Amino acid sequence: MTLPATSPTMIGRASDLAAMRSVFDTVAADGSRSLVLSGEAGIGKTRLLTEFTRSVRSSALVITGQCVDLGDVAAPYAPVLGLMKDLVARRGREAVLDAAGPGRASLETLLPSPGVEPEDQRDGGVGRLHETVAVLFEALSREQPVVVAIEDVHWADGATLSLLAFLVRVLTDAHVMIVLTVRNEDVSRGHPLRGFLAELDRTRRVERHGLERLSRGDVLRQAIAIRGSSLDTVSIDSVYARSEGVPFFVEELLGLGDDGDDVGDDLPDTLRELLLARYERLTPTTQQLLRVISAGGVRVEHALLERVFTGDHDALDAGVREAIAANVLVADTTTYAFRHALVREAIHDDLLPGERTRFHAGFAEALEAAGGVEPVAAEVSYHWMLARDVGRAFPATVRAMEQAHAAFAYSTEAQLGERLLEIWDQIPEAQDLVGRSRSELMRRTASALRNAGWTDRAIAMVDEVLATPEDRDDLDQAKLLRDKAFYLANLGRPGSVELLEQALARVPADTPGELRGVLLTSLAARHMIVGRLERAIEYADAAAQEAARTGSARNASVAANIGGIARIHRGELDAGRPMLATAESLADGDGSALLRYRVNASDMANLLGSYEEALASALEGVARARALGVERSSGLILSSNAVDPLVALGRWDEAEERVHRALALQPPLAFSVYLRQSLILLMLWRGDAETAATLYRRWRKGMLSLSGLEVQTRFGVARVVMQVGLATGDLAGAWSPAGVGVFDAPDHRPMPAYDLPALADAARVMARVRVAMAAGTLDLGSGPFAGLDDARLREQETRWRALIAKERFWPTAPLWSALVDAELGGPDGIGDDVGAWETARAMAERPFAPAALAPYTALRLAEALVAAGDRPRAQDALITAVAEATTLGAGLVLDGARALAARASLNLDGRPRARTSGGSVELTARERQVLQLVAEGLSNPQIGERLFISAKTASVHVSAILRKLGVSTRTEAAMVAGASGLLAASAEQPD
Repeated sequence: MTLPATSPTMIGRASDLAAMRSVFDTVAADGSRSLVLSGEAGIGKTRLLTEFTRSVRSSALVITGQCVDLGDVAAPYAPVLGLMKDLVARRGREAVLDAAGPGRASLETLLPSPGVEPEDQRDGGVGRLHETVAVLFEALSREQPVVVAIEDVHWADGATLSLLAFLVRVLTDAHVMIVLTVRNEDVSRGHPLRGFLAELDRTRRVERHGLERLSRGDVLRQAIAIRGSSLDTVSIDSVYARSEGVPFFVEELLGLGDDGDDVGDDLPDTLRELLLARYERLTPTTQQLLRVISAGGVRVEHALLERVFTGDHDALDAGVREAIAANVLVADTTTYAFRHALVREAIHDDLLPGERTRFHAGFAEALEAAGGVEPVAAEVSYHWMLARDVGRAFPATVRAMEQAHAAFAYSTEAQLGERLLEIWDQIPEAQDLVGRSRSELMRRTASALRNAGWTDRAIAMVDEVLATPEDRDDLDQAKLLRDKAFYLANLGRPGSVELLEQALARVPADTPGELRGVLLTSLAARHMIVGRLERAIEYADAAAQEAARTGSARNASVAANIGGIARIHRGELDAGRPMLATAESLADGDGSALLRYRVNASDMANLLGSYEEALASALEGVARARALGVERSSGLILSSNAVDPLVALGRWDEAEERVHRALALQPPLAFSVYLRQSLILLMLWRGDAETAATLYRRWRKGMLSLSGLEVQTRFGVARVVMQVGLATGDLAGAWSPAGVGVFDAPDHRPMPAYDLPALADAARVMARVRVAMAAGTLDLGSGPFAGLDDARLREQETRWRALIAKERFWPTAPLWSALVDAELGGPDGIGDDVGAWETARAMAERPFAPAALAPYTALRLAEALVAAGDRPRAQDALITAVAEATTLGAGLVLDGARALAARASLNLDGRPRARTSGGSVELTARERQVLQLVAEGLSNPQIGERLFISAKTASVHVSAILRKLGVSTRTEAAMVAGASGLLAASAEQPD
């Protein structure tokens, strides 16, 4: 009697299955979730996954993929290809491609078909491929929930892990459940999966579920289910002790008693003996067949096996039937696989050296000879390497490296490049086979390492090439120097400018190709971001000339882009803006150049105070990225650029949502820092200083490291340091070199877009320092305030005012200059001058003023009025500040307003003051102007245009007027104002 290999019912996993069903129910109702199912080999991951997918197939689309064990270098996207094959089998190739939307051509790289040549998608990059798969799954999930199951991710290649990480991050609203199984003991220290799993653990939509061993009672129930009868106590104790509760081992032990008798004492003592026990009971021919199959991998195609197995067809069929009957093999319509990977591994480990060589060589030859779709070259390379035939492994590895590059599988490409370098010296014709020198191969491998995220290793490899005394010409040397410069910049490390200049010196002016143009534009960009505007313009202009010589529209666009931006920063707005427009026209059709233009154009509009224009430009770029299928990859940068204009316009909820969404997608280093700065300041202005300070401490190291390389980051970080210090009482931190001290840095170069806002913060810090000095609460003997006195503060203030005077050409300079004057106003320079705050308040109502400044200046005006003893006007200013802060959600201002109200015994309830005749209602000068225009019948937008303020600010003024007059409509306000003489008083007010 032959016993079934497995229990007809799953034993001991009811709670595990219920947990998986619970996750699925959440996915169906609430959106994407991922589940990592982990456990040791044989614990039952596949059985549980099978039972789960069977239970949901009636209500979900289930697609499965299997990772392949090819040693240290996995085949790119092997499980993803399996998913796509499964999906095409269920839905059809055309339906799947249609569901991919704008990324249809990109998806074809994952749907190989005989006679179909995928389009070249290099411009889209790996981001386009990732986005396409995400769009595909989102589209499918609109019809029904989708379950994506991938087994044995401990064998997954880096490209697959990168794609899975992307999907986990972006598939938030889609009804997609991703299930991954992993064998715990195969994830050793340093395994790439460890970092992947750690990243998943930081995601709230991912759950880890570990499978435990079965109890003795579960083992008994499993035995009864398999045998159809119970075991005696001695036998069950023996099986439980030897299996240690691992279900697969229980099955194997019970399988040794196929005659139905109780299990005796002659059970295998070692794991190897147990795994080979069924195999060793088969006929010699079947054993030989299984040894061949073990060399073929996790799953072997029948057609391939026929080519490799030396027996005839009858022997093959008979052997397969015997192995299936013995529960060693399983089969589907076209392939064979061992019932468990552990058995395959045990049989493969038992191969004799000669067998190992013959079998793997046979599979390599069979794969190379197969017709139809081109074989996965990484698999061919793997078999030739195990066959110890490096001569044939070398060209196969070259093809595998090219395939990996074409599929954006950079980690596999890098590993294959390293394999080629290891065996290079054993191949006399290596250079001819690769088509490049050894140093060129190392440079190509370094590039793949960088693209895979292993930038430190890429730098080490480039350094090794540079130190190699191989005969190279100047152009090759220039490319190596350029690459290292790019890698250093990628990590936010110094030294790239010097390397780029060394590279440029090796490329003559008449050199064919675009290398010189790339070096010139790169140098222009590096000089611009550190504030060397003159040098940036010199290199940009030279790059434009070089682009004209070589006919490179991309380099011409980038040169005009950088040259225009640098000129605007230097105050040459009339010259710089047309150059930006030229950059856009030259970039037409070039995704990379157009992205660069949109990023810089939207950022510059924001810096110039044109927030609506900046937002529109960024969102236009996002829409274009969406149409191209790269919204969540390259489009992410433009989405990030929309954050600051949204904050300035007072659309804080939208800004915060966009920040969180962008950070979750892991943008490039610099943009990640920009987003973090924005989020910290947003939290601060919302009134959550504690969270803002916590976030700064968490991100401080990365922010400060990049601040040494970019003016934008340096001053952005300085603003964070100063504002967080002021809000938390850390005056020493605010005064530190990273805060106020940024203006004293020896390499500081004037750039008004960044200087001026930071000067307003620095002025506020200085005023607070003066107050603390007067109160005697500063430690002037040590620390950042050592030796500080009034004279030094006056010197510093003089330097700042000189810088402001130098930068008055900047469009927003009147705003920031007024704020500095107000913060440092009054006889003691502590910000208590009413007139200065009235001026600052008027400036804060202009369209180029960030929304937060309106309630802030109203509050500071109220404080100055209290100090001057003008309580009625202080009350009005305070109420205005509260109204504006409430509308905006500026908790920081509301907290300050409450504190002022408590100190000065003012009220915050907004009750109107008694109205009398003769225009005695206290209106500010601006409110009188607005009242006059209300009486003329102007709408809020029209009032905004007339007074150069936003419609939102005009609305706040109108609300304040209605409140003070004790009326509810604009018509009533006009009537009351006319009757009380307020309109006449308004007419007398100067503009």
